Amino acid sequence: MHQENMNEKALTTSASGQSSGMSLKVCGMQQPGNMIQVAELQPDYMGLIFYEKSPRYFDGELPEISSEIKKAGVFVNAEIEEIKAKVLKYNLNAIQLHGEEDAGYAKDLKGELQKSGNTPEIIKVFSVGDDFDFQQIKPFEGIVDYFLFDTKGKLRGGNGTEFDWQILKNYPSDTPFFLSGGIGPEHGRAIAELKSHFHRNGKPGLLYAVDVNSKFELKPGLKKLKELKDFKTNINS
Repeated sequence: MHQENMNEKALTTSASGQSSGMSLKVCGMQQPGNMIQVAELQPDYMGLIFYEKSPRYFDGELPEISSEIKKAGVFVNAEIEEIKAKVLKYNLNAIQLHGEEDAGYAKDLKGELQKSGNTPEIIKVFSVGDDFDFQQIKPFEGIVDYFLFDTKGKLRGGNGTEFDWQILKNYPSDTPFFLSGGIGPEHGRAIAELKSHFHRNGKPGLLYAVDVNSKFELKPGLKKLKELKDFKTNINS
């Protein structure tokens, strides 16, 4: 997807899709019955983690869920052939790169997927700490569809802690991004404030989606339904 079309897509979603222009990704899904229940809440994305060291590692069979919910596969420094195989097996709509993949890898992955007739979205994750430098994202511009900013921690994800979101007010790119990292039911107001910042600056589609995981769990891989339903209502109000 070209950068211009990608940004137009995000802005269109903001203007005529959900009332808030915010998509919701529920990541770390693992149990088929829970997937069906979460799917009834109609999140925009459902994340499956294909990283064996994760407590939310998924290697099972998917239940039937609405085709309107995008299935996102999360990978960490995986071989391109492995990703292609998972895309075919699970009919993935998005690929989330959560390791040290560089821009050359992302470009090669995109090319290989296109050759095989698949065009899932590509999301590149950056772990944000106090010394994060936005220069890191520049090589990926025009290659990936979205960035995702997560908290730098001991784990690859699901650390349950947030980073200082104020750093995103200096976001220098036009590539839409996902906000992740310790997001819980209590963060609705802070997310609304950050969303308003971009709206006031004429870029309402930049904060494209919120990615939730561990703060909405009974245990790893098992999501709390009421909390998710209420949170989805809050970010769309």
